[in-house]
Amino acid sequence: MKKFESFNSIVTPLDIINVDTDAIIPKQFLKSIKRTGFGNNLFDDWRYLDKDIEGSGRKDRKINNDFILNKKIYVDSKILLARENFGCGSSREHAPWALLDYGFQVIISSSFADIFTSNSFKNGLLLITLDKKIIEILFDKTKKEKNLYLSVNLTDQKVFNDDITIDFEIDEFKKKCLIEGLDEIGLTLQKSNLIEEFEKKYYKNYPWLI
Repeated sequence: MKKFESFNSIVTPLDIINVDTDAIIPKQFLKSIKRTGFGNNLFDDWRYLDKDIEGSGRKDRKINNDFILNKKIYVDSKILLARENFGCGSSREHAPWALLDYGFQVIISSSFADIFTSNSFKNGLLLITLDKKIIEILFDKTKKEKNLYLSVNLTDQKVFNDDITIDFEIDEFKKKCLIEGLDEIGLTLQKSNLIEEFEKKYYKNYPWLI
């Protein structure tokens, strides 16, 4: 898992409530357990006017020019601004995979579904939960400015630009894992010496298990 580093990015406003995981990455694309390749089909039903039922990845698909991700100014955006209950629905881990593979590193919302939250942090996607009033202010700014940029500093737990500074809360353990780039495998490998010592003692006491 990549270490989370501070960055600055334009904010993509997704002004839709209750965005479920099937909207994030539709079920027909869940054909792989690799974490890459899902970005092309992120929000597939909203980004395109035709269907890619087999997940062929056709390059001649009809783009929905009205959908926010298809606006040119948001092409390189790393921050998705969302409404409440983002990531509800089924527990598919492919949802954060698709968001990360597309290029998003941070999702800002007033609330997230529990399982989606767990899957996101385990894969290095930072979820920032803010009060609904602050979310509304940010959406208003995206409407007025069209190109709202924010900096994200996880170490200091701040989202900011020249006009605003917003503090956010995060579990200390999740923060440590994101900053150090540690998923569950990485955390386990930190104890590799202790694991090896245990195995040697165990097999010495029970040699018939070898």
